[in-house]
Amino acid sequence: MPTMRTCSIFVAALAFVALLSPRAFAQEQIVVSNYGVAANGMPYAVAMAKGFFKDEGANVSGILSSAGGGTTVRNLMTGHLSYGEVDLAGTVAAIQQGADLKIISDNVLTVNEFVWAVKPESPIKAIKDLAGKKIGYTNPRSTSQALDILLLEAAGLKPDQAELVKTGGFGEAVVALNLGLIDASAIADPVWSKNKSRFRVLVSASDVLPPLCNVVGVTTGEAAASKGDFIRAILRGRRKAVAFMVAHPDEAADIVAKAYNLDLDVAKSTINNLIAPSKSGVAYWGPGNFDLAGMDAMLRAQKLVGALSGDVDWSKIMDTSFLADDLKPKK
Repeated sequence: MPTMRTCSIFVAALAFVALLSPRAFAQEQIVVSNYGVAANGMPYAVAMAKGFFKDEGANVSGILSSAGGGTTVRNLMTGHLSYGEVDLAGTVAAIQQGADLKIISDNVLTVNEFVWAVKPESPIKAIKDLAGKKIGYTNPRSTSQALDILLLEAAGLKPDQAELVKTGGFGEAVVALNLGLIDASAIADPVWSKNKSRFRVLVSASDVLPPLCNVVGVTTGEAAASKGDFIRAILRGRRKAVAFMVAHPDEAADIVAKAYNLDLDVAKSTINNLIAPSKSGVAYWGPGNFDLAGMDAMLRAQKLVGALSGDVDWSKIMDTSFLADDLKPKK
């Protein structure tokens, strides 16, 4: 028989848990652009599967996927969520239009998921051979359109010295390339790893382009003021996932294959491509530290295709306080 003292302790413990539960055990979703489709979001699949978010104190109930920066920002704000991963241009554009957002981490530091592919028998052997050719990109004002222009610049060519052709997506670019409707196209992993046996790499982004900020971690002004612990836990959990992917690529690939509905070989190829040392020495998936040079370079690229205009004062739209101390900019 339990004693009166034991019962009192048990009741007190239940009361304590009840007081904690709204904060300590509350579940919350996060939103990640193109999660389940594009390579940028793969660390979140690993963090969920390995329990890294929960270990760090963030009870993440699920990950919302959004097609592009504008949709991600809307989901973040209208859903009253605390954290999102968004492309840099979409974030800056939203802030310029009045959205109460802060950039809190620099998550993907390069565009190394991109290659430019041609058919195996193509006479195009070097990027200078793209003069007068048709080059595919996904949609107007997209990253792939901007990268096509940067590639032509790297070859000493102007944008009007080749014909840039809208394909509508990377899968559609594969079809257009195979049918000969275009001569070359930007294709990103994991779509590239699915189709690499059918084409030849003309050049990889890692070989010709500098580090370009790809996606960033974002929060709202409201969440920054009230959900600081949750946000820090998300950044720590994602950082642990990135380190795990580098140390255990095969296990990470197994997790990603399931979460992204990919063949295991495709997931392995994608992860190994993106954790491999790059010419710049800058990692694809970063731990969260800011690379302002890469951010400036991406804004310039987006301005080339009209996705952005005007100047940006990073100090006004960045908040580094959520980063671990070793990742904060040195003063």
